[in-house]
Amino acid sequence: MNDSVVIPVGAGGDGDLQAAYTATLVDEWIRGGLRHAVVCPGSRSAPMARALADRNEVVVHVRLDERSAGFSALGVGLATGVPAVILTTSGTAAAEVHAAVVEADLAGVPLLVVTADRPPELRGVGAPQTIDQHSIYGSSTRWFCDPGVPDGQNASTWRSLAARAFAETTSAPGGPGPVHLNLPFREPLLGDPSRVGGITDGRADQAPWYQVVAPPSDVPEEVLARWTQAWGGGSTRGLLLAGDGCGNPEDVLALGSALGWPVLADPRSGLRSDAPGVVSCADSLLRSAGFAAGHRPDVIVRLGAPWASKVVMGFVTSAIGHGAFGVVADPHGRWGDPQRSNETWVRADPGVLARRLSAMVAGTGEATGSPSRWEESWLEAETLARVALARELDGPASLIDEPTLARRLFQGLPAGATLVVSSSMPIRDVESFSGVRRGALRVLANRGANGIDGVVSTALGVSWTTEAETVVLVGDLAFLHDTTALLRSPGDDPRLTVVVADNGGGGIFSFLPPAEALESTSFEHLFGTPQAVDVSEVGRAFGWSTSEVVDWDGEIPPGSILRVRLPDRRRNVERHQELHGAVIEALAEGSG
Repeated sequence: MNDSVVIPVGAGGDGDLQAAYTATLVDEWIRGGLRHAVVCPGSRSAPMARALADRNEVVVHVRLDERSAGFSALGVGLATGVPAVILTTSGTAAAEVHAAVVEADLAGVPLLVVTADRPPELRGVGAPQTIDQHSIYGSSTRWFCDPGVPDGQNASTWRSLAARAFAETTSAPGGPGPVHLNLPFREPLLGDPSRVGGITDGRADQAPWYQVVAPPSDVPEEVLARWTQAWGGGSTRGLLLAGDGCGNPEDVLALGSALGWPVLADPRSGLRSDAPGVVSCADSLLRSAGFAAGHRPDVIVRLGAPWASKVVMGFVTSAIGHGAFGVVADPHGRWGDPQRSNETWVRADPGVLARRLSAMVAGTGEATGSPSRWEESWLEAETLARVALARELDGPASLIDEPTLARRLFQGLPAGATLVVSSSMPIRDVESFSGVRRGALRVLANRGANGIDGVVSTALGVSWTTEAETVVLVGDLAFLHDTTALLRSPGDDPRLTVVVADNGGGGIFSFLPPAEALESTSFEHLFGTPQAVDVSEVGRAFGWSTSEVVDWDGEIPPGSILRVRLPDRRRNVERHQELHGAVIEALAEGSG
């Protein structure tokens, strides 16, 4: 450790000093865990680009489009929980990353945004490629810093700056998210760090400059005791709503078993298995007015993110409105309650809460050990729904549709694979119709801002972090929205499989009021928005192997695009109605 380094001002010129500065920042980030950097070409960012490329510990991915690059870096953080660096030059390049920063903020994904900038004397005087980059991302960042042009007098602060920036992406009070460093550089931009003493000293044990210790994520004993007494014994009609970030699936299942409550598991929870107690068909089940009315709970505990389904979340809101006790567990106290209905917020890790409650229920001797009649009624309905959906979706089909495609991908991918799912219809189809499977499948989605932008880029970033198969399910509009993700450098061999559900436009709008309120031509022009460009031709133009199918139950190699031609969007609405209707009918027959 050396906290008193002073590098003489002007020694070797600014280029050498800036080279030592950027090399020090990168070295400190590597100590913190940095393994991936996404670099967009540019002149002003040259000092940092070179510093990143000089380190074998960091895989540098060069992307031409800053917007796509931002989402690719986001994908790394989404998959690993460790931030990637996204580096841009100055000017509008910095603005292009804003959408990814917004998603990282709302989804709680660590991301380190480094924007190069002109020095102060070139700002506000019409210098090219110069805009106001100060706090350009507004309130979406966990931390922002513009430390100014590096100065030999402040070399002792460089590691502190780097360590804090990296730590704030994962350990800020608001939880993981984006951090923005705006780094101005003067010409000459390149130099030799050895001429000014090289990298400044770090901790002797190669540890980061700062070790951030988070406070214990727990729930007061008296609160747990009160809840256990009220809920134990299997007499309470309770539901566990499990979403992304719910914790270890085994802990959630153990809590459900101890309390005698079903677990309504969305695909991102990691709980869509054939384990006892799992309900995967809640979206269809709760469309039955009779079932919903007869299965109103007394308690709803939400562990992790909410479902995308309006039906499921509407049921939760209605139940709380009828007196159910609503609990949400979030380790960072984020206010994720658009319905404004839940009564109690627990600032604790959902997995910790599940483990503590399970242990306390077991300690009181109130654990059920077997399904309660309440849980059995849900699981009987779940069985009927699974059989009805399997009958509709798992048989031979001459023409594949959107629910079938979502189900076959979820069911057919190998254990350990990752499925990245676009917003709009794909996430809803996987949620409603995927069912359960054996063998772990990781399901990821950008559900912070819920946009369709940057989905393929996000999946590309995810694929960089794993040797296992990565597949992205995306609609045709979302695919076309992110075509620069398909750019590949010579020798670049992406391991990503892109499955394009092509229904000729924006399928979700056919489920919404404009589809009924507008005449066909106006609806198609404003909402359906079919595009003239051919999806397969786009893929081939970027050098990807592309296949087209109208029915599919096989596999395609990584680095390929599979375009699945689907029935028209009006027929898709009818198909969803048929599937939900089949479940409702099965429930009616089962209760009769």
